[in-house]
Amino acid sequence: MKLFNALAAAAAAATVSLLGTMSAQAVEAATPDSAVQAPGADFTGIAALSNCSASLVRYAESAGTDKALVLTNGHCYEGGFLDPGQVLVNRASSRSITLLRPDSSRAGTVRASRILFGTMTKTDMIVYEVNETYASIKTRLNVDALTLAKQGPANGAGMAVVSGYWKRIYTCSVQATIPQLREGDWTWQSSIKYQQPGCETIGGTSGSPVVSTSTGEVIGVNNTGNEDGERCTVNNPCEVDAAGNITVDQGAAYGQQTWWLYTCLTANRTLDLNKTGCQLPKPARRR
Repeated sequence: MKLFNALAAAAAAATVSLLGTMSAQAVEAATPDSAVQAPGADFTGIAALSNCSASLVRYAESAGTDKALVLTNGHCYEGGFLDPGQVLVNRASSRSITLLRPDSSRAGTVRASRILFGTMTKTDMIVYEVNETYASIKTRLNVDALTLAKQGPANGAGMAVVSGYWKRIYTCSVQATIPQLREGDWTWQSSIKYQQPGCETIGGTSGSPVVSTSTGEVIGVNNTGNEDGERCTVNNPCEVDAAGNITVDQGAAYGQQTWWLYTCLTANRTLDLNKTGCQLPKPARRR
């Protein structure tokens, strides 16, 4: 199955995912006539990119005067796919991001000023800093941010994948935390596997926040699934247990951990990848 990045529009003859395609018929079937909502979740803090979903997020300690943050996948980077081992830190960006209201209607746009952190190694996420504060966005657009959870989800926890690209909500529960997930040249650690049925995510849901339906906090970021039952290939991630045994689960969908951001967070709410205990990958040292 594809990494869930969709490039263009549902009106096109075909929609292209990051590493796969959906037919026009599949796009038509997947496109809701109106926003699909579910108990325990709405579109508060949800965002849409040109090719992916995203969300306006905050740390538990964030202040209204802090510059706001937007979370999506590393594979949704506007510059193309990130190589294995590649880590972006404080990279300039001017990306336009559309924010939604709780009812999924368009609230307005914000613009990124830089990428604070981005990678497809160990996890699959980008954190953008935008050029407005949380307070400014609240005043101008009346949009609230979602809070990032400080720990990963427990098995069986209720969850929702909320897509700003499709304006659609998928609900299910956490099935398991997978020690290692491999897809093509990429490897992710402690991936969140979704219980099925309920979260059959599709192209364009890449970068959607995985939201706890009990706390409303972001417990992960949606990124991939096994489409064809193949083993460890592009669009067909495989699960690797602690003993190195490989399992393929066709149709399974996965998200990546986001709580690791807290392990690198300083007292003034900046990311320090050299902080003791930081679990995010660091950029490779230049020789």
